[in-house]
Amino acid sequence: MLPVSRALFRHLCPAVAALLILGMPAAGPGVARADDEVSVGAPNWSGLNVTDFRGPLPARGGVLLASVPLDPALSIPGAGNAYRIQFSSLNQHRRMASSTGAVFLPPGTPPRGGWPVISWAHGTVGMADACTPSAFPRSARDQKYLGHWLQQGYAVVAADYVGLGTPGLMAYLNGVTAAHAIVDVVVASHQMRLPLAKRWAIIGQSQGAAAALNGARYATSFSRGTGLDYRGVVATGIPANLEYLYQNLGPLVPPVTLPGGLNAYTAYILAGFNETRPDLRVASVMSRKGIERLAQGRSTCYPILMKSLAGDDVRTWFTRPLLSIPGLSAALHTYMATPYKGYDRPIFLGQGLRDVDVPAPSALSLYAQMKANGQPVTLHVYPEDDHSSAVLASMPDSTPFLARILR
Repeated sequence: MLPVSRALFRHLCPAVAALLILGMPAAGPGVARADDEVSVGAPNWSGLNVTDFRGPLPARGGVLLASVPLDPALSIPGAGNAYRIQFSSLNQHRRMASSTGAVFLPPGTPPRGGWPVISWAHGTVGMADACTPSAFPRSARDQKYLGHWLQQGYAVVAADYVGLGTPGLMAYLNGVTAAHAIVDVVVASHQMRLPLAKRWAIIGQSQGAAAALNGARYATSFSRGTGLDYRGVVATGIPANLEYLYQNLGPLVPPVTLPGGLNAYTAYILAGFNETRPDLRVASVMSRKGIERLAQGRSTCYPILMKSLAGDDVRTWFTRPLLSIPGLSAALHTYMATPYKGYDRPIFLGQGLRDVDVPAPSALSLYAQMKANGQPVTLHVYPEDDHSSAVLASMPDSTPFLARILR
């Protein structure tokens, strides 16, 4: 871990602002690795295909609607029993919807009181049903990462987020909606008659880090009345304060051509925001090409979109600045801001300094905001790691952190 002083943050503030507005990568040249491998192809629904679900929905989130054994090809090596589940959760329009996810149990005999639970918030996969994480094998990195937590004696539950594999569109980087799914999958899993403890924590990476921090901010209130005991959060590769960049998009910003991965994130953010706030008519300031990019964001999984948008110029997506839309800034901040206060449990932030997907000033600025607001946060910096490798690099620090808060 690299210690970060308060004085450093005073000097970082102007640099952070410039980086976020210009969208320039923070890492050295030649270092550019995407979040992680994402599987594409035909989804394996394990016999529970609810993409066109039309059944009745309960009035509250976290109600278990269905569960089936997860196809063994989709499980994590070393896991015990695994399941694919469907549960109720609130969507971005504040209407009750359904979500899916996976539940992985450690092998062997559970401890007295059951296995503590980790709610895993996944990174970017795309917005279409064909990108649903619980319908594909986990990447090699995530198998190792999630398998580690199973070996530590934690059950792992993993929401897909509302709209992935269920009706509606997943609202990419809409933190509060993802927070509901992260909490509700834990609530629902406790209705499966499994040996699960009430103690639980959240872990998230990239898109999932923003989701995890929103989940952490609202976990106590969203789970109130369920008997669950929320303990804390681990977040790596955190996309925080990026709304300051995205609100400035237009025919002149960003002033450089971004890598394909960042272009894909941009398409997902704009597509999700446009669907969530149709009253703002985001497409009215976009070119024909930009409107095509919105459609691609809605329908194309990350590895394919990242390659297809390599070399594209985001400026050509716009005819006018986004900020020319009245109310745009406040709405975008509401949609995708990561909270920096209001937490009631410990926070672990992990960041690779060679991260070019979500440059380090994103997490560093969030840490500074949290410290300034007296939040229970610790920061762990990994100088030689990028967006993906920081996940595994953080384990020697996050393992004792979780052991402490979940004991």
